[in-house]
Amino acid sequence: MSAAAPTLHKALPVAAASGPKAASEPRWVRAVLIGAATSFLLLFLGLPVLVVVLEAFREGLPTFFRAITAPDTLAALRLTLLATAVAVPLNAAFGLAAAWAVTRFDFPGKGLVVTLIDLPFAVSPVIAGMLFVLLFGAHGWLGPFLADHDIRVLFSPAAVVIATVFVTFPYVARELIPLFAAQGTDEELAALVLGASGLTTFVRVTLPKAKWGLIHGLVLATARSLGEFGAVSVVSGHIRGETNTLPLHIEATYDDQRFAEAFAIATLLLVFAAVSLVVKRVVEARSAADAPHQAPAQSGGES
Repeated sequence: MSAAAPTLHKALPVAAASGPKAASEPRWVRAVLIGAATSFLLLFLGLPVLVVVLEAFREGLPTFFRAITAPDTLAALRLTLLATAVAVPLNAAFGLAAAWAVTRFDFPGKGLVVTLIDLPFAVSPVIAGMLFVLLFGAHGWLGPFLADHDIRVLFSPAAVVIATVFVTFPYVARELIPLFAAQGTDEELAALVLGASGLTTFVRVTLPKAKWGLIHGLVLATARSLGEFGAVSVVSGHIRGETNTLPLHIEATYDDQRFAEAFAIATLLLVFAAVSLVVKRVVEARSAADAPHQAPAQSGGES
């Protein structure tokens, strides 16, 4: 053991020195890759955003402000924010419960639960909307019962909220499941041994370490809720001023050939998207800044 140690220490600097050199690429390769990536972003992301902004103001500020303050636009904005305000907290509660159950307990059907969490990622939003039509429609599974009790779900704001919840519920869970799994259970077991209850352990030990993952999942769920089109389009009925969300109202305005107004309303979604990106970036930066402070505690527990 002692004779091998000097040989090992002499080999380490050589490996460290040769690692970056072997991993580095020629300058022209890096220039080509960076140029290709930048060109792709400018062509498929930057150019469409620029077109939306230019078209929104093409007929002047009066048209722009008239479009974004119209009664139908404000109604669509209210419904969009309502669906988001309902869907995001529900998905936060579901994501926390699902991540906790999947990573802390073994139970029959655990693999099926994980698979079902990914279902909205695998199913087209239009197909998801059709599922709710088959469920709540007049000839659907629950249609006769709802009709007998004079309950209207399909083609109402309730249907928009339900569809939004469905398409966004995996985001928080998918952020938290790998995070909870990586954290392990050592600190939680220590808290339980010291007399903390399960709820106290979750709130005081588990949740603080997962806060940035939770916030990141909430940001993604919010962004998807604000921009959802396919599932909501199927179940809403496209009733102006009642069941149209902002994306649906933009489509309706564009179909009426009021192009400048449609692009003006689209800038509202651009603002929401920009805010979401900024918050996402801040969360990622804060999470990376907190990581070095958490690492010593974890490594110390393992040693």
